[in-house]
Amino acid sequence: MRTARLILLTIGLPILLGATQLAKAQDNYEIQVYGSETVPKGNTMVELHSNFTIEGTKTSTDGLYPTNHQWHESLEVTHGFTDWFEVGFYLFTSLENGYGWDYVGDHIRPRVRVPPKWNWPVGVSISQEFGYQRRQYSVDTWTYELRPIIDKQLGRWYLAFNPAFEKSLVGQNSNQGLAFSPNFKVSYDFTRKISGGLEYYGAFGPLDGFYSPPEQQQQFFPAIDLNVSPKWEINFGFGVGVTRSTDHLIVKMILGYRFDF
Repeated sequence: MRTARLILLTIGLPILLGATQLAKAQDNYEIQVYGSETVPKGNTMVELHSNFTIEGTKTSTDGLYPTNHQWHESLEVTHGFTDWFEVGFYLFTSLENGYGWDYVGDHIRPRVRVPPKWNWPVGVSISQEFGYQRRQYSVDTWTYELRPIIDKQLGRWYLAFNPAFEKSLVGQNSNQGLAFSPNFKVSYDFTRKISGGLEYYGAFGPLDGFYSPPEQQQQFFPAIDLNVSPKWEINFGFGVGVTRSTDHLIVKMILGYRFDF
């Protein structure tokens, strides 16, 4: 019962606090649809998120660097403290012609999950993310994200849905309400080691008034997962943005390894 109360408190309190005001943003530093599983107790997952914008913005807007030909490297370190609680830390960097290799910002992400022993029909977890990004990379320098995560394995099919809600704490959009950024993934196990499918990333705008379709961000990523070992995470994707507010072409890779410490 104590575990249940702690999980429900951790899930419910941010939802109540977060019902204030959010930001128009989707940053291409960690492009991933989350599954509900957390890192096991006593394990540490180290991941490198790499992506390159083949075709993005070519001029500076709102004081931001153009995204065309930006190379992003993000380090994520996540430690499992219990069978239902983990904390992740991100360090974001960017490399671009004319600007060099640059520190972008960092985030911290505590997450809780519904323990497997509860035998729910779907996997469920809640992620919160607090972080800072430098002004030349984001019009909102301090942000908060609340991300419910729901997933299900159906034979060879896997489905995941992340209806994320974001809030600008400091910056251009800090006076806006909660913004809705849904992500989803559907994949199929072609073999025991190779899965393929489609990932979607969107940013619709504030809940009290979505942006018009051209101003929303919409990206589709055909992606492949290599399931070579329970210790490894390997994901490749090629993304296409379908609105004028979205970087048009992006390639990404996630490479992760789980350590027993």
